[in-house]
Amino acid sequence: MVTGPRRVLMVAYHFPPLAGGSGILRTLAFARHLPECGWQPLVLSPRPFAYAQQDDAQLAQLGAQATVRRTLALDAGRHLAIAGRYPRCLALPDRWSSWWLSAVPAGLRMIRAYRPDAIWSTYPIATAHLIALTLQKLSGLPWIADQRDPMLDDSDPLAPYPPEARLHRMHAWIEQRIAARSAAIVCTTPGAIEAHRRRLAHLAGERLALIENGYDEDGFGAAGLDGPSGRRRRFLLLHSGVVYPSERDPQPLFEALARLRRDGELSAATFQLVLRATGHDAWLAGLLAKYGVADLVTLAPLQPHHAALQEMLAADGLLLLQAANCNAQIPAKLYEYLRCRRPVLALTDLAGDSAAKLRHCGIDTIGQLASSSDCARALLRFLELARQGRAPLASQAAIALQSRQARSNALADLLDQVSHRRTA
Repeated sequence: MVTGPRRVLMVAYHFPPLAGGSGILRTLAFARHLPECGWQPLVLSPRPFAYAQQDDAQLAQLGAQATVRRTLALDAGRHLAIAGRYPRCLALPDRWSSWWLSAVPAGLRMIRAYRPDAIWSTYPIATAHLIALTLQKLSGLPWIADQRDPMLDDSDPLAPYPPEARLHRMHAWIEQRIAARSAAIVCTTPGAIEAHRRRLAHLAGERLALIENGYDEDGFGAAGLDGPSGRRRRFLLLHSGVVYPSERDPQPLFEALARLRRDGELSAATFQLVLRATGHDAWLAGLLAKYGVADLVTLAPLQPHHAALQEMLAADGLLLLQAANCNAQIPAKLYEYLRCRRPVLALTDLAGDSAAKLRHCGIDTIGQLASSSDCARALLRFLELARQGRAPLASQAAIALQSRQARSNALADLLDQVSHRRTA
């Protein structure tokens, strides 16, 4: 008979005080909410020294029931490079491969001290999976591999992911080890589930589980706003988060903005696009100059998460960018966008999971990112609907299903299943 909460050892690179990135919010939310579901988290994470950008604010959100152990991890690009160069072998499967050396002994000590019932690890820092794989082999505990983003993508033979052959082979090996040793593989989108089924045809279907990203209601309580404070002269369209050169290339949108301004449909006096925390400001600044739209588009720096939520809540509209090569992914910000209940313009591929998610929530203000003419069409329609207060919004019932509390409940159910299989 179970006399107390069960324990799960969580191996995660993405964890406070690392600043930026949706992976931090996913792991942090699980660590906060799992105790409510009868599971005590034991977090194994790198020391802050591993992180180039740090923010201590989110540490305060971690519940008292979470036990955290941090071990040394060196970033090959920052700590082991000479004149900016380092041996490629030090960055396989990622730049933090040295973390394995300290995390495995620490993880074994945690297993002996706390006797967890399961192991959980999360990608896209693949070293976390290698640590969990080693701990699973040594302990025999059931292991859940949280894939988040796909490790491999061979859908386009001319542009495989990862593109480097050696890294691609390493990722393929890790994926095969996950398939052989894990009790369950978690993906965040239906497309990622299907991709795993195609690549791992021998894998039993029940070992693949869908636990999407979500929003954290507590974060919105801290934001303290519930919509724009008043009508502004310029329509503010906001994209909050990284703009990847391949996966979210905004050039068709910039071309559309230039065309609409030439046609008299837009002006800097009535419209402003803010790209917040893009991670690629220098590249984007060059594109803004190339297309001549620097007066219509503002590049804004990274800010704390609560401030980012405040900005989303206060915007006239929220922009989502996602190219067709990411059809099996849904940006984590989409769930926060839904919770904000602000008009959403999605420039993506109509066949992708992002578009499907929005349509499922009743939102049809969607254009094709690959086409500048369709970007222009979709933007004009969106602006008309938003200014008239007729842009579609997700229902409160649909939004409630997207919370991180709901996702934590799903993870707890999966932990119950895999731990029961072990003891049955």
